[in-house]
Amino acid sequence: MKIMSDTLELAKKLIAQPSVTPDDKDCQKLLRQILEPLGFSCETIFSNGVTNLWAKHGNAAPLVIMAGHTDVVPPGPLDKWTSDPFTPDERNGKLYGRGAADMKVPLAAMVIGAREFIEKHPDYRGSIAFLITSDEEGPATDGTILVCNILKARGEMPDYCIVGEPSSMQKQGDIIKNGRRGSLSGKLTIKGIQGHIAYPAIAKNPIHMALPALTELAMEKWDNGNTWYDPTSWQISNIHAGTGAYNVIPGDMVIDFNFRFSTENTAESLQKRVQSILEKHALDYELEWSLSGLPFLTPEGALCEAISRAIMDETELTPKLSTTGGTSDGRFIAAICPQVAEFGPLMTTIHQIDENVPIADIEPLKNIYRRILENLFLK
Repeated sequence: MKIMSDTLELAKKLIAQPSVTPDDKDCQKLLRQILEPLGFSCETIFSNGVTNLWAKHGNAAPLVIMAGHTDVVPPGPLDKWTSDPFTPDERNGKLYGRGAADMKVPLAAMVIGAREFIEKHPDYRGSIAFLITSDEEGPATDGTILVCNILKARGEMPDYCIVGEPSSMQKQGDIIKNGRRGSLSGKLTIKGIQGHIAYPAIAKNPIHMALPALTELAMEKWDNGNTWYDPTSWQISNIHAGTGAYNVIPGDMVIDFNFRFSTENTAESLQKRVQSILEKHALDYELEWSLSGLPFLTPEGALCEAISRAIMDETELTPKLSTTGGTSDGRFIAAICPQVAEFGPLMTTIHQIDENVPIADIEPLKNIYRRILENLFLK
C-alpha cells in the first residue's frame, strides 16, 4: 500500500482550505501545528483582515527566512474545473487544486524540509524563520511589508531569504529568480472639450491631442537594461474615452499604463521623463502615480550558490538566474535583507483553471529546500 509523504499530505490539507485572498482560513494554523513542536516561536500578526505568521527557531546568526503566502487568487468559473478547486485531486501524475503551485506545495515543502533539517542537525549554528502572509495576491499592504517594518523596528535583520514562489519554467529547478523588476503605474487623464462631432471647431478631441504624445511614449527607449535586466518597458493597459455615442467628441480620455523597470532607472526619473513628454505636446492633463515595487537584485553569492548547489545535487540540473516576471513579496524583504532569491515549482499553470503540480516533483522540492539550509548553515 502506497504511503503518502508528509509533504504531499500537508500540501493537500493546505489546498483544501479555500483561502482566497486575504482570508487565510486555517492554513497558518496547520503550519503552526508543525513548527511549534520543533521549537519555533510563533507570532500571529493581524491587520485589516490579513493574517501574518512570523515563526522563528534559534537566535544566532545567520538568520535565514523562508517566505511565502497562504492566500490564493479566486478559482474563477467552477464549471471550468475538472475537479473542485479546493478538493485536492491526484490524477494523471499531478496534484490539482487552486494554489497547488502558487504556493501551497512549496509552503508544505519548505516546512517539512526545515523540519527534516532541524531534526537531523539540532545543534546547527544560526536561525531559521518563516514569514508567511495571506496578502500576497491582494493589495499587499498589510502582509509582508508590514511584518518587514516590524522586524526592522526590532532590529531583527535577516541575512538570507528564500521565497518559495513558483519559478521553474520547463523543468523544476531550471530557474532561480535572483531579482525582480520594479513596477510603476500611472493613470493619465487628457482633458478636452466635449462637443458635437459635426462641429469639431468648437470642441477639443482629447484622443487626437493625445496620440502624438502616446506614440512618443511608446517609442521611447527608457534604458538599455543591463546584465541582469531587459530594457525598461512602458505599456498601455487600458484606454477609455467617449460616451458611447458615435456623434459625440469626448470631453476627456483616460489612459492606464505601467512601467516594468530595471535598476538602470528610478521611479522618479521615469516620472520626470513622462511629464516632460506630455508637457512638450502642450497637453492639459492630470496624472496619478502608483509605485507597487522597486527593482531588487541579489548578485551571485552565498545564497544563489546555496540554491544552485542544492538543485544540482537533487536534480542534476544547472539552474539559470533570472529577473523576469512580475513582482513578488521579495521586493519588500529586499529592503531589510541583503540576499533574496526565489525558487519554487513549475509556474506554467499558476492562476489558471486546473492549476497543478507534478506529484513526482513534490519530494524533490522538499529535498532542495532542506539542502539549501544545509548549504547555508553547514558548508
